[in-house]
Amino acid sequence: MKKEMSFKLAMIPLVTMIAVMAFTIIVLEQGPHIPLIFGTSIAAIVAWRCGYKWKEIEEAMYKGIRLALPAVIIIILVGLTIGAWIGGGIVATMIFYGLKIITPSLFLVSICVICAVVSLAIGSSWSTMGTIGVAGLGIGLSMGIPAPMIAGAIISGSYFGDKMSPLSDTTNLASGLTNTDLFVHIRHMFYTTIPGLIIALIAYFLMGRKFGTEGMDGASIEKTAAVLQDSFLISPFLMLIPLLVIVLVAKKVPAIPALIIGITLGFAAQIIIQGGSISDAVAALQSGYVIDTGNEMVDNLFNRGGLDSMMYTVSMTIVAMTFGGILEHTGMLQAIVNQILKLAKSTKSLVASTIVSCFATNATCSEQYISIVIPSRMYANAYREKGLHSKNLSRALEDGGTLTSVFIPWNTCGVFIFGTLGVHALDYGPYAILNFIVPIISVIYALTGITITKLTPEEINLLNNEDETIIKA
Repeated sequence: MKKEMSFKLAMIPLVTMIAVMAFTIIVLEQGPHIPLIFGTSIAAIVAWRCGYKWKEIEEAMYKGIRLALPAVIIIILVGLTIGAWIGGGIVATMIFYGLKIITPSLFLVSICVICAVVSLAIGSSWSTMGTIGVAGLGIGLSMGIPAPMIAGAIISGSYFGDKMSPLSDTTNLASGLTNTDLFVHIRHMFYTTIPGLIIALIAYFLMGRKFGTEGMDGASIEKTAAVLQDSFLISPFLMLIPLLVIVLVAKKVPAIPALIIGITLGFAAQIIIQGGSISDAVAALQSGYVIDTGNEMVDNLFNRGGLDSMMYTVSMTIVAMTFGGILEHTGMLQAIVNQILKLAKSTKSLVASTIVSCFATNATCSEQYISIVIPSRMYANAYREKGLHSKNLSRALEDGGTLTSVFIPWNTCGVFIFGTLGVHALDYGPYAILNFIVPIISVIYALTGITITKLTPEEINLLNNEDETIIKA
């Protein structure tokens, strides 16, 4: 017979995993896979001791993995895209013209705005980071800007567009789960996200000033551009390939077929335009592009991509989701959230608790979608009981869930960014300004009551009537 999962029992695998994770990463300087496997084992033992049969525990792990399968497919396709676009000269072309157009002092601002516009148009932060972001990283490194700063600006811009785009999956998920009109949800996010972007752009402008006045080596930039011209056939026509992918996704073509078209065109460009062999083009897709220019920065940037390069990310995603699956489907996460709800007695603490819960779910279940799905289930009735409009909950889910996922090294988002941009979450974290400033703004609003919307008497009556209709049906 199953025992009710208590808060203390639920915390055992979580605390154990975090302690082992901290020791492994900080002291041993190893990856997060083994700590997550250890945490999964402890969670399974706790569930078994509470009466769950092994078959049920195993099914909980499978449910967690199944939830991450769409992300795994995108991760694989992004790896193929990077290999194909580097081999086809597309990334080199974007970097080459970027070096000519963007000034170092305004680079961080520019790349943040560019990523924001692109992700707003296509609704995907991952696709933006895997294409525009990779090229932006090359441009910034060529200008002598540290990789963590560049990655932070790319992430901030990409997640602004992802959060505010009506095409974004997380935006639609948050509004749908809370029964909030999509555009009502987006408009309500303006109050936290627009100030967050403004603060981020001001910070990037101030950071970028030193790169325009101190220690900039124009000859180094010209040398990098020359190396690109010697190694690839640079053509503005190659810019049409990423533009086509952006247009396709903006026209609501699903991300997977749009990326496949981009991969195919990049593969063809490597053979037809760059003069590579079919064997080389296939190798770029499988194991990544290989180049030896003698320029260390160029070699480090372009020797990447391919299916193999994403296997660390894929395995990390699968391992993380087994841990999250057990926590969710054996009631451990429910027990933790229930304890939080006991503390959230006021409107102020309820919204703040939602944001904290979303971050905690990102850390424990390692998946951005779960950080929206589970708190939406847990807090929906509490918001209604306190007379709060559902758009308060939908905004809190995005502010606390969508944006904070990038700060967890073992979360699918943190792992994806590391696999795509090659920068660790602990390094880019302080520079992903939008992602941490928006939750702070949201908590301030919650504590002060600013922009927190109450249900009108008419809306309360409408909800009550809907409940009666459901009960009669």
